[in-house]
Amino acid sequence: MLIRNLHSFDVSYEEAVRIQRKLAGQICLSPFPVAYRHVAGADLAYSKRDNTLFAAVVVQEYPSGEQVFSLSEKGEATFPYIPSLLSFREIPLLIRLFENLPVTPDVVICDGQGLAHPRRFGLACHIGLLLDVPSIGCAKSRLVGEYEEPGAARGCSSPLVYKGSIVGAVVRTRDNVKPVFVSPGHKVDVETAVRVVLETSRGYRLPEPTRMAHLLSQKAKREM
Repeated sequence: MLIRNLHSFDVSYEEAVRIQRKLAGQICLSPFPVAYRHVAGADLAYSKRDNTLFAAVVVQEYPSGEQVFSLSEKGEATFPYIPSLLSFREIPLLIRLFENLPVTPDVVICDGQGLAHPRRFGLACHIGLLLDVPSIGCAKSRLVGEYEEPGAARGCSSPLVYKGSIVGAVVRTRDNVKPVFVSPGHKVDVETAVRVVLETSRGYRLPEPTRMAHLLSQKAKREM
């Protein structure tokens, strides 16, 4: 894959915030085509002893859900752990994996936030802009926003609202299981992001591409 060189990652806290605010204006929110084939999931595991990260990217083919590519790698984090700036800590290693993918995904699902971010520029937005592909954030917990609890059945959802704007949705992917927090990254809208997350969630709380990427990153962590 070709990666857009938008900025340096060797930056201060203040510069990282400035970059987020600038690039947030380039995010495109639009419906995603009904048909898609390759869906990539991205996730990282953190070492408990040092600044080592273990990244994984898994590509699955839909509608079959067959896994067609998977890559993992370890690397050293050079940016501090700051919740609203995690993309500056995690993306450099993830980008190395995406560079080596033999196929360009039709959509990328990240284990993290998209628009549901204090500066409306979470990990999924950042990845989407750098790769110039549709991207979605699907997080296990909320970073910003208010919502009403969705219904208990799979497919139920409610808007996630931050400062008067809908920035995502709270989605039940399994009956009577905690919901996930879905927000658009780039080149998708909220409705499309919810649809793709539900279509790729097959019996588990998380979408299959990110669930498999999570398992692979944890495996790399154990082995390395």
